[in-house]
Amino acid sequence: MLLAGDVWRAFFDSFEQEAFRLEVRSHYAMPGEEEEFQEFLATGELHIDADDRWLTRVRNYRATGRRIGRVHVLTRPLSDYLRYEFAAYAYNVDAGEDVRILDLTGKDDPGLPDQDFWMFDGSKVVDMRYRPDGTQIGRELLESPDLDLYRHWRDLAVSLSVPFAEYSAD
Repeated sequence: MLLAGDVWRAFFDSFEQEAFRLEVRSHYAMPGEEEEFQEFLATGELHIDADDRWLTRVRNYRATGRRIGRVHVLTRPLSDYLRYEFAAYAYNVDAGEDVRILDLTGKDDPGLPDQDFWMFDGSKVVDMRYRPDGTQIGRELLESPDLDLYRHWRDLAVSLSVPFAEYSAD
């Protein structure tokens, strides 16, 4: 089942305990980010208002006892987009999101998938689909995912990663 717009947001907001994302791309081309991204490239700074919709949602999840987190798998050097995303991650962490980094530079492939996904409550998986240029082309709620495999990928990514605040790309 494809999830878009208000249906996606309602589905997302309905998780009860935990939302987890695995991110594996070095660039995303998200609608509405281009101007902010270009400004970041020009200034090296990112300012996100405290009432930003995503940050407000994260704070609400945490206030209701729900956990939200992600692991971003990457290799150095960081792309311009990842530097931009890292600037945003600082705000996400302040809002209560558990952002973690798995740097595979010079390391063997640990067996994680080459795809982004969200897992909700360990029982629902949404495949995040992108074009090669990073443009999102859809989100699909998988009908019968191998939950043991997705849970393994989640647990492996978390175990090999470090909290964003501890990561240094130097």
